[in-house]
Amino acid sequence: MRGPDGAPTSDGPADVVAWAAERAAAGGFSVTRVPFAEMDSWGFRPDTGDLVHDSGRFFSITGLRSVVDGDPGTLRHQPVIHQPEVGVLGLLAKEFDGVLHFLVQAKMEPGNPGIVQLSPTVQATRSNYTRAHRGRPVRHIEHFVGSGRGRVLTDVLQSEHGWWFHHKSNRNMIVETDREVEPHEDFRWVTLGTLGALMHVDETVNMDTRTVLACAPVSFGADGSAHSDTGLLSWFTEQRASRTLSAERVPLGSLPGWVRTPDRLHHEQDRDFDVVAVAVRARAREVASWSQPLLAPRGPGVAAFLTRRVAGVPHLLVHARVEPGFLDTVELGPTVQCTHDEATAPPGLRPPFLDTVLSAPPELVRYRAVHSEEGGRFLHARTRCLVVEDPRPAGAPEPPGYLWATPDQLVALARHGHYLDVQARTLLAALTTGALRP
Repeated sequence: MRGPDGAPTSDGPADVVAWAAERAAAGGFSVTRVPFAEMDSWGFRPDTGDLVHDSGRFFSITGLRSVVDGDPGTLRHQPVIHQPEVGVLGLLAKEFDGVLHFLVQAKMEPGNPGIVQLSPTVQATRSNYTRAHRGRPVRHIEHFVGSGRGRVLTDVLQSEHGWWFHHKSNRNMIVETDREVEPHEDFRWVTLGTLGALMHVDETVNMDTRTVLACAPVSFGADGSAHSDTGLLSWFTEQRASRTLSAERVPLGSLPGWVRTPDRLHHEQDRDFDVVAVAVRARAREVASWSQPLLAPRGPGVAAFLTRRVAGVPHLLVHARVEPGFLDTVELGPTVQCTHDEATAPPGLRPPFLDTVLSAPPELVRYRAVHSEEGGRFLHARTRCLVVEDPRPAGAPEPPGYLWATPDQLVALARHGHYLDVQARTLLAALTTGALRP
């Protein structure tokens, strides 16, 4: 127990959940769907139909045309978020009584289910922390940019959702300090073990915290792997070298199959996602009120790893994925990663291994939780996250595009940019926090 000097008080998961709920109740938050015409400072450009902010900052909704491996059957037209600036996702770490703690924030985002979730210490776009919104400064940003930072434990550029963003990267950072940190009611020090316990609580640890935790410098100490580190990297390089992606931004107003009404932009077959507008009030944010567009998926997706022991060492089955918004064509995703439309497709059209993970008996399920995606850009975007023991016989072959890798190998890859996609990093965070122990 400690006092209000910034050090921990009660660190249990239930206490943290109760604190986040209290901050949500005190924040004066409201999020309301509005017609596009009622958004302040946002509008559709008359020449392209792109949805943009008057300042030219923040982000825009534009169109994307993509083809994979030159196959006309993969031709896809869709809206996409274009946000070329690099944001900062930073966790501040500090030792108390010899135990490393992390400073999390009870942060409101308009697209979050439940409004408030646990974010990193700093979760800010460049427009935010340079105060393009003319609001209050981003608290604790000085620990992550400029001179005078503490000891850097992690600093790496990572991608965001390749289906919904075009070439988006954020700087994922963990910085340890020995300086006094000014206390604030919206921030709380928690241990890694508490974060691991909270990874089991649905829609509590936000996406940005999960991706930073996946990049933490941890080791599981298991010797031996189905493929050497060099072999894994060679296989991954071959996947990138052998796949092609043609993705170009096109005017939003020219997208075939997409229909704009006063309050949403949607596919004519009501698939994929909608683009909608919201008006927001939030006393606890840098700006007390604003409006913005959000992407609204049509239902929850699925992200799952199959796991098995190879020569006694735990492994995870990774999948080399091509997504239209990736900067480098291919990133490693979990065994199963699919949208709601893919998850509910008829038999024969569903992704490989989807039925295996969804129909797994409870004794084979090693991890299960529902996590939401980036609440600053997506409205109630949820993913069913699972780690499932592979029920197939020992020695089952790796299908093309899939490879067994150890948790230690994936942690090593997460220390470098654009190897693991954001869904793989969410599941890896369950391991780095101890929510799932290999």
